[in-house]
Amino acid sequence: MSVFARLVEQLADLLQPLFLTSATAAAIVLFTAFVRLAVHPLSRAAARGQKANARLAPQVAALRRKHRDNPERQKQALMELYAKEKASPLSGCLPSLLQVPAFFLLYHLFSSGSIGGEPNALLSHRLLAAPLGDRWTDALASGGVLGDAGLVYLGLFAVVTAVAVFNYRRTRRQLAAAPAPAPGDVLPGMGAMTKVMPLLSFATLITVAVVPLAAALYVVTSTTWAAVERVFLYRDMPVAGAMASPL
Repeated sequence: MSVFARLVEQLADLLQPLFLTSATAAAIVLFTAFVRLAVHPLSRAAARGQKANARLAPQVAALRRKHRDNPERQKQALMELYAKEKASPLSGCLPSLLQVPAFFLLYHLFSSGSIGGEPNALLSHRLLAAPLGDRWTDALASGGVLGDAGLVYLGLFAVVTAVAVFNYRRTRRQLAAAPAPAPGDVLPGMGAMTKVMPLLSFATLITVAVVPLAAALYVVTSTTWAAVERVFLYRDMPVAGAMASPL
């Protein structure tokens, strides 16, 4: 983690003339952009995979109907179909999974009181008036919702809410545009998932509220990037884009 801390400090030093006391916060945003750029080829591959899955949906439904009384044969037939078409039902998961280590690095870096046996100086760095090592509860305790630090969080909540509303409306439109499945093709729990899925973007608000501000910046930046990225990657695929992960 000390190597990662030095990387953040070096980025902050480069950005300090432009962002002054918020240089470390700007470094975290830039680091997040680097992570998203690194996994972008995988996101493009995931988009191609989900488009292939959408194209295979009628065949998948037919196989489920054909082998509904033989789960093992159904599973084998689906695996053969995906292998033949070089597709995967989990094609959209890998880009999100690869970002998890970066998020936890930031989380632990700004949750640790010491680095290499020395006090963690990064905890005192700020985004405007809010220390990067603090959480929303700290901002509420030090000045309330409209205090200097509280206003920083209100700004982040506003960005997250705007992105969540955009994702919510887009997902609702995509689900409404999807052709209605035949009664025998509806999987158990699919109805509940369809109702809950548009609301998942709002869960980011909880994450931003409970993690250190540095990790919250990562989440806000990554979520915003993902929303814009999906618009372009899935612009010719109105349904499958809704299934992509928001992180």
